[in-house]
Amino acid sequence: MATYSTIAYDDSGAPIARVTLNRPDKRNPIGPLTSGELIHAFTAAAGDDNIRVIILTGAGKVFSAGGDLSAMSGKGSDDDSDAKPASLVDLFTTMHALGKPIIAMVNGHALAGGMGLMVACDLVIASDQAKMGTTEINLGLWPMMITAEITRNIGRKKTLELMLTGKRILAPEAEAIGLINKAVAHDDLEKETMALATTLADRSPAAMSLGLRAFYATQDEALEPALLQLQSELAKVLALEDAMEGISAFFQKRKPVWKGR
Repeated sequence: MATYSTIAYDDSGAPIARVTLNRPDKRNPIGPLTSGELIHAFTAAAGDDNIRVIILTGAGKVFSAGGDLSAMSGKGSDDDSDAKPASLVDLFTTMHALGKPIIAMVNGHALAGGMGLMVACDLVIASDQAKMGTTEINLGLWPMMITAEITRNIGRKKTLELMLTGKRILAPEAEAIGLINKAVAHDDLEKETMALATTLADRSPAAMSLGLRAFYATQDEALEPALLQLQSELAKVLALEDAMEGISAFFQKRKPVWKGR
């Protein structure tokens, strides 16, 4: 089992793994070491055939309050960690190329870089008590790195409103503007997230892997190149053993047994 300083990784609930931002005393900040440890944990989950879905959450009462200001000051490294420090570029690109769905279970406030990390996840379930916001402007900063993630999820006007004002919005409003998938009662957060994760774990892991990678690879392409690439990816999906099994199970009116290939 890997040694981490800022996160916790638990694969005992396979096929669902849980990654927890684990510095509640500091409100789970995100710095180079945390980014590196998240990459290490996500990569471990990606390489484990027993894991089909990953849940990302925060320890304590906050998901993440944002960037690690001590790390920005040149502090925050830890020789006890098995992971190497990494950038948000490395982290977000790893998440989008992972091929396994990551669900953010937002147990509390997700602010600044913490909101960016939340949005970078494939799906988001949040407590109705959680607040989100790009609060960097309040410190004379700007949410540069997370701009790319947010603008790919919500419209330009709402994005700029959040960034220019630094205001915080509650999860129900975040759901209404498309920032998250669902806001749920705080006491139901675990149950709702596990229900979604269980549903995803019941799908073909091979089809999800190809589908997720194709989704992110083509999201910024012009229409015709995207269609041509997706046509090629469709051929790969149709060639899967899981595709043949799924079609056979449909006609035989039974539950498919996925082989993951």
